[in-house]
Amino acid sequence: MSEDFEIKNKVAESGLVNFDLSELSPKGKRIGIDLKDFLFMEMILKEKDFREKVSELDAEKYRDAFVFVYCSVDAIIPIWAYFLITSKLTGIAKKVIYGSKKDLEIILMHEALEHYNFSELDGKRVLVKGCSEEDIPENAYIELVEKLKPLVKSLMFGEACSNVPIFKN
Repeated sequence: MSEDFEIKNKVAESGLVNFDLSELSPKGKRIGIDLKDFLFMEMILKEKDFREKVSELDAEKYRDAFVFVYCSVDAIIPIWAYFLITSKLTGIAKKVIYGSKKDLEIILMHEALEHYNFSELDGKRVLVKGCSEEDIPENAYIELVEKLKPLVKSLMFGEACSNVPIFKN
C-alpha cells in the first residue's frame, strides 16, 4: 500500500454542523404529583383534608426537580388546589407545570429553544441529528425549523451518511 494514501473524512470537510436537540433538554429529575392521592376516597376534594396533605408534602423530595401535576382520576379539582401545590414547591423545584410528563417535556424544550443563541449557525449547513437516546417532543422539531429557516444556508435531518434535505436558502 502506498504511503501517499490518506483517509479523508468528507463529512468533517463538508462544513456540515451537527445539531443535537437532546443537548438542549434540561438535565434533572422529572417527578409527577398525582392529585388523586390528595382526594377523599380518590374522588372528592375536601378543602381541609387537601390543605393538610399539601402541608405534609415533603417538598425536599422535589428540590431542583421538574414537577408535573396531574390527576389520574375523573374528579373536579378547583383551580386554587393547583395554587396550593405550586406555592408549596415554588423556590424548591426548578419548574412546576400542570399536565403530563410529555407536557412537561414540551414546555422545557420550548423554553430551551427560546433561550438558545442560534447565531453561531448563521449561514451554515446544519444537520439536525435524527437519533437520540432521549425522547424529543415532536413540537421541538417544528420550533427548531422556525428558528433555523431564516438563519441557515441549508437544513437536513438524520445522520451524515443518510439524511433528508429539508430546505436550502
